[in-house]
Amino acid sequence: MTIPKRPGEVKHDWEILCAIAHKLGKGRYFPFMSAEEIFNELRLSSRGGKADYYGVTYERLRRERVYWPCPDPHHPGTPRLFTERFAHADGKARFAVLSFQTDKEETDEWYPLYLTTGRVLAHYLSGTQTRRSPALSARQPEAVVEIHPRTAKRYGIGPGMLVRIETRRGAAVVRSRYNDQIREDTIFVPFHWSGLGQINNVTSDELDPHCRMPAFKRCAARVRPVVDLGRN
Repeated sequence: MTIPKRPGEVKHDWEILCAIAHKLGKGRYFPFMSAEEIFNELRLSSRGGKADYYGVTYERLRRERVYWPCPDPHHPGTPRLFTERFAHADGKARFAVLSFQTDKEETDEWYPLYLTTGRVLAHYLSGTQTRRSPALSARQPEAVVEIHPRTAKRYGIGPGMLVRIETRRGAAVVRSRYNDQIREDTIFVPFHWSGLGQINNVTSDELDPHCRMPAFKRCAARVRPVVDLGRN
């Protein structure tokens, strides 16, 4: 296991947290000198629980891949759970029946396309936080709308052209990217960008009734090429 050197005075997150603990007078609870020491505490605290890491050590990880639960250092690990029984007293699974609910917002003659949102690989995590990585920004510097070539031609949209996406809540401007693998009635825009390309500003404000997660995944939209950004 090779640990890359840190530039300048950069610190690991665990070092920063330990330093804060010392400043707050709680340093005795954070005596760690390495990430391995922290992991060993996790091993001890999880011992005997459902997510048992006790048998997973740095020494083993340097030699092999180990899956948890792994209750002791000689245990082979558990690559797949529930092959013989489920985590209930009788060993049987429990099924929950949910009633199917369609999206409230459907397409119509004014908004004929489905807009979906999500992430792209280059900005999968950093793009939801700061997007300050030059290397990742160079891979995809701006927001794009993935659109099927036949759909794009129907609306007069060429590859690489600026596109105005409108929904019942507002509009966003991004650059087009042809994708013949996407459905012809659907367009996709990643949500990592702000400004004119902030697609979350035009998506649905519906929330999941249980976890309250925003339902950004689909809404009705229309598209048109941006001929003059100042007049649109």
